[in-house]
Amino acid sequence: MKKYKSQVLPGKPYPLGATYDGNGVNFAIFSENATSIKLCLFNSPQDEQEYAQVDFDEVTDYVWHLYLPDIKPGQLYGYRVYGRYQPKTGMRFNSQKLLIDPYAKAISGRTEIDDSMFDYQFQSAPKKGHAKKSIEDSSAKMNKSVVIDTTFDWEGVKKPEIPMHNSIIYELHVKGFTAQHPDIPKEERGTYKGLANPKIINYFKELGITAIELMPIHHFAHNKFLLDKGLNNYWGYNSIGYFAPHSEYSAYDSHGDQVTEFKEMVKAYHQAGIEIILDVVYNHTAEGNHLGPTLAFRGIDNENYYRLEPENKYYYTDYTGTGNTLNMLSARTLQLVMDSLRYWANDMQVDGFRFDLASTLARGLYDVGKLSTFLDTIHQDPTISQLKLIAEPWDLGEGGYQVGNFPVLWAEWNGKYRDSVRKFWRGDESQVSELAFRLSGSSDLYEDNGKMPSSSINFVTAHDGFTLHDLVSYNNKHNDANLEDSMDGEDHNLSWNSGIEGITDDKEVIQLRERRKRSFLGTLLLSQGVPMISHGDEYGRTQYGNNNVYCHDNQLTWMNWDWDEDQQKLFEFTKKIIHIRNNHPVTHRRRYFKNRRIQGEGIKDIRWINTDGIDMSQEEWDTSFIRGMGMLLNGELMKEIDENGNVLGEDILLILVNSFWEPISFTLPHEGLSTDWEVLVDSYLDDVDPKNNKVSNVFELNGRSIALLKNIK
Repeated sequence: MKKYKSQVLPGKPYPLGATYDGNGVNFAIFSENATSIKLCLFNSPQDEQEYAQVDFDEVTDYVWHLYLPDIKPGQLYGYRVYGRYQPKTGMRFNSQKLLIDPYAKAISGRTEIDDSMFDYQFQSAPKKGHAKKSIEDSSAKMNKSVVIDTTFDWEGVKKPEIPMHNSIIYELHVKGFTAQHPDIPKEERGTYKGLANPKIINYFKELGITAIELMPIHHFAHNKFLLDKGLNNYWGYNSIGYFAPHSEYSAYDSHGDQVTEFKEMVKAYHQAGIEIILDVVYNHTAEGNHLGPTLAFRGIDNENYYRLEPENKYYYTDYTGTGNTLNMLSARTLQLVMDSLRYWANDMQVDGFRFDLASTLARGLYDVGKLSTFLDTIHQDPTISQLKLIAEPWDLGEGGYQVGNFPVLWAEWNGKYRDSVRKFWRGDESQVSELAFRLSGSSDLYEDNGKMPSSSINFVTAHDGFTLHDLVSYNNKHNDANLEDSMDGEDHNLSWNSGIEGITDDKEVIQLRERRKRSFLGTLLLSQGVPMISHGDEYGRTQYGNNNVYCHDNQLTWMNWDWDEDQQKLFEFTKKIIHIRNNHPVTHRRRYFKNRRIQGEGIKDIRWINTDGIDMSQEEWDTSFIRGMGMLLNGELMKEIDENGNVLGEDILLILVNSFWEPISFTLPHEGLSTDWEVLVDSYLDDVDPKNNKVSNVFELNGRSIALLKNIK
């Protein structure tokens, strides 16, 4: 091993990571418990050994630092960290394991877990206690960190800063969305560059989307147990680099160019007025439990980065179901997360974050929200507090289900919305009362906490679970392809196959499924709050009943762009409702309805209508067999002002729902209203005939349908 012969300067303890200043690179890495650290330099990702090592001689506040004047962007590097190997006490140092820089801005190549990356000998691994230390060097198989040049010309393009209540979010997978797109060059399919293609951006513009939410793009690792079965970690909820864009989604071969490619993508979307939200996984890492690989954090300072069991620090506290939990009680781990968020917000210009298993991050010593420094830190941060912050408000620990309990500034994936809407359109009894709350913005969950309807991220499906098509096509999950004997995936899906399980050529069943999909989408897009569409639901993407496709990087999960007639019609239906929503502020109010007569007006701002056209009685709310109702939105009484000072008073709209299998006749409300109505949407039909869309007094709503009517004055 050659000693580094060029000049080595003391450097600075901040910023952490590898920072190029135009003349050289400052390297800084935190470890409180290490006894020494070596910087390892490589010429190529395939190098089996570093060409030089550099000792860190300077340590400030447990940050080891040095400066190398001759190093330039593109330099590959890693760390060897020395210290005690005593797993029972939480010490897992093993200098034979090359480690990724936790602050690396780019990481070379695809990360596949190899036997050499484990710090113990497999054959000595006991059920209790700890195994013998491995002396196998991992550098030949381990990914290298990359020094990058952070300069980039944004050409004056600014963030769109779309108000949350005006947002329509589209969740997608970077690779899966363009992997089969016929108009994207093959070498760009499945990449950041492919996603930035004008055809893709125009697709979202045509549909009416205001923000795309990217499933994890932090650099992640592929689990060994999946690789051994011929599968891989497709979803990416297995992060190992919180500053590095995942390298497999890059169209470029050069090391570090994925950073520029990602920025170009963000700039293209911002130019089109569309925001970028990242799904981030700060609750756990790819290193897994006590028997997992040593890739970065475990080998740098295990006790600081992870929550360990107090009685035996060989084991990890696991609130995530993945084997470990990041230690947000450690000031340096909290700093890592905050530095990462600020980097993506400032340097990469993203517009917001969706926090996977956010309850884990909000846990104090034990309980969610108790002594939570993470939530407090977010709230006082002048940059992050101004972005879109979305929590997945649950984890797997006791008391982890926290829907409605995150503080102001936070929106939440509203799991209660998903379940309520699914139950209603499945035809369950006793659902209209809760559905009323969900349609009107879930005030029961958020209003008393000082929050707005936009705190509710409404969704019917997401990446995890059935697609919309499968929700109406399968009673049971069909996960055989996951090779886990269908033991994985959710069993409580609240789905109904519409009469036949899976694929069918029965025309009546197909028609019913199409109608139900339209009813789901109509409900989602006409509810108060922020709708989130899972990619492909707008045309009816299927995963053939697999509700846990995390391990499939193939046609099962990729977007299909070769649509049949029904799929094209569903897309047009979705586009139409989004257009209606965008042009009717009363469908996405900034503030909650008051449900009372306002300022002497003759009618309330919101009313719940029964089939007789009058207000629902308490007895009707409590009646189990009622499956239809109306929600009247009086846009004339909005009295809201937009950011430009325009008064947003507008039309009076009526949403009617019928989850019964037979038609229901609604007497249309008339108090203070015209008797004439225009039918804008009827999910029983592919589209409303503009020549035959006027009704008076009575409207017959077919079974399992939703309709939107506008009062004509």
